[in-house]
Amino acid sequence: MSFARYPAYKDSGVEWLGEVPAHWEVRRLRHAVQLNPSKSGVRHLPGKTEVSFLPMEAIGDDGSLDRERSRPISEVESGYTYFRDGDVTIAKITPCFENGKGAVMRDLLGGIGFGTTELIVARPDDAVVSSEYLDRIFNSHPFRRLGEAAMYGAGGQKRVPDDFVRDFAIALPPREEQADIETFLDRETAKIDALVAEQERLIALLKEKRQAVISHAVTKGLDPSVPMKDSGVEWLGEVPAHWEVVRIKHVVASIEQGWSPQCESYPVESADQWGVLKVGCVNGGVFNPDENKVLPDDLTPVPALAIRAGDVLVSRANTRELVGSAATALMDYPNLLLCDKLYRLRLNHKMDAPQYLAYFLGCLPVREQIELAATGASSSMLNIGQATILELRLPRPDVEEQLAITAHLDAVTARMRDTATEAEAIIAALQERRSALISAAVTGQIDVRRAPEQAP
Repeated sequence: MSFARYPAYKDSGVEWLGEVPAHWEVRRLRHAVQLNPSKSGVRHLPGKTEVSFLPMEAIGDDGSLDRERSRPISEVESGYTYFRDGDVTIAKITPCFENGKGAVMRDLLGGIGFGTTELIVARPDDAVVSSEYLDRIFNSHPFRRLGEAAMYGAGGQKRVPDDFVRDFAIALPPREEQADIETFLDRETAKIDALVAEQERLIALLKEKRQAVISHAVTKGLDPSVPMKDSGVEWLGEVPAHWEVVRIKHVVASIEQGWSPQCESYPVESADQWGVLKVGCVNGGVFNPDENKVLPDDLTPVPALAIRAGDVLVSRANTRELVGSAATALMDYPNLLLCDKLYRLRLNHKMDAPQYLAYFLGCLPVREQIELAATGASSSMLNIGQATILELRLPRPDVEEQLAITAHLDAVTARMRDTATEAEAIIAALQERRSALISAAVTGQIDVRRAPEQAP
């Protein structure tokens, strides 16, 4: 897809902006918006007046708003950020800023809202720039890249300074031309968003299919003609008649919980460097040894907590969706230690296919049991005890059948992962295209005033 350039350009005088259309006006945003407007315009309202309330989680990375919450104005006029319909907001704290959190405020209760103090509010001068066009500027790659570089603070408390927004220089087209650009971007980004949604649906379907395939294989086997029997476990149902049903503790030789030493912020660089495996190493049911952080030199390692081939690692503490996730180490990692959010199961001779157990722990009936047993004050971080794993009933075929089921699931899930990886790559390319299109349009690198409809 290609677009025409404008007939004439001029030097913007801004290094990152370069040349801009000759008829566009270069100005700093402080001359086009009112930043963090005063609450004086709402102080006359009765304290019981209900207004929209938007904490950070109510503002989406895609510009969406959750307007379900409201508060009396007396409860929010102090200690919260004020905005009204037509204002454009951006999150200033990391990682919300980098993730694109922000929105045009529309359909607020009574036209008024209050929310998190981690927002910068820009009220556009309607004669100079529209709310929607300003929002496009805030979502352009140059604005996000330069804003990230201007952040101050340390670690998870880095913020974009208000002065960065106030002094940000941009070339603005006439208002009627802004409307043409908005129409073009609305149309073209909607096409891209639809393609992204298709790929996201594919990934979700693959995830459901993987779950179904694993659940059937580890509870019913691969041969649909074998006789079945009642497992004696309500949530498990029928299993092949020749399988045993045992508690997991009868096939486990030992279970260990990791420790929680101070870690560096970067992963190990070589196999002889001590590192600590983080809980993400089992997400997705495939062991990822790269999910580690370096053990500082002043901490003494505990070699007994290192990993060897055949160890089944289980997530002890994680989100509701991921707590209890399991994966098997396929080789020794003598210098990688467990963090305290992981259990390590070493199996005895009764279970010679450890990956079979990992698959079983990932099947849907078991996932439901683990979620029921998990404890925690918040769904964002739940915990399970050792007994939750050890007391689970395991339908166990003989070793030969365990290996056959494992080989089948390895092949099927690998194909699904490959397809999901391809979909994720397509999504990344589409999102990059979307970002580039917005940036090119709002900086005048392409002339879209008469651009025909095109397919991404």
